[in-house]
Amino acid sequence: MAQHILTPALNVFEHMALDEVLAQTVPAAPVLRFYHWTAGPAVTFGYGQFYDSVRAQTPPQAGPLCRRPTGGGMVLHGEDLTFSLVFQTGHKPKEIYAALHGAIERALLEQAHLASLRQGAVPASAYAPQQNGAAGGCFVNPVQDDLLVNGQKILGGAIRRFGSTVLYQGSLQCAGARTNPVFRRAVGAGAAAWLGVAFEARPAAQEVLAAARALAVSQYQTAAWNEKF
Repeated sequence: MAQHILTPALNVFEHMALDEVLAQTVPAAPVLRFYHWTAGPAVTFGYGQFYDSVRAQTPPQAGPLCRRPTGGGMVLHGEDLTFSLVFQTGHKPKEIYAALHGAIERALLEQAHLASLRQGAVPASAYAPQQNGAAGGCFVNPVQDDLLVNGQKILGGAIRRFGSTVLYQGSLQCAGARTNPVFRRAVGAGAAAWLGVAFEARPAAQEVLAAARALAVSQYQTAAWNEKF
């Protein structure tokens, strides 16, 4: 059965760790999770980005930095609706990105009444992160199949494959995204429609949370991980 997992408030390191734990356990059915953040902002950046470049472009008040297990660009988490989706598929990341964002777009148009438009083909120079691993802001340069409102990117995501299991981490950044339940329902409806499932809300298992907290300490909050490039 597809699960919508509920968690207590977690910090940025615990969120990244929990997503990896969920992906590594290879669930039989899809798992959707909306991040419940501890107080204060945070920054995540793509697995292949250079830490020094990210640090240089991050204002001091932006909060702690954490390297994601997925790719993509640097993302400031302050008022965004952050979520992850774990599922099994043989499709390529580009195909997943287009199909999932298309389904979420349709739900946003119907439920949140946003004038969302899919981004068309863009030159390689516009992609984030920039070439050579330098920091690129995920919401500065839209890429193909991001969602935009009036030319402004509002939804981006990053993917990592664990065998046949895919971890997608997404961020919806528009007014009221984190506080207005309409956006949460629309994202959930889009994901469910694309996967052809119904998500059942249930608390995260305590052993899963314990494993995530342990991984956060041993990996995600360490300099060895965050400054590895």
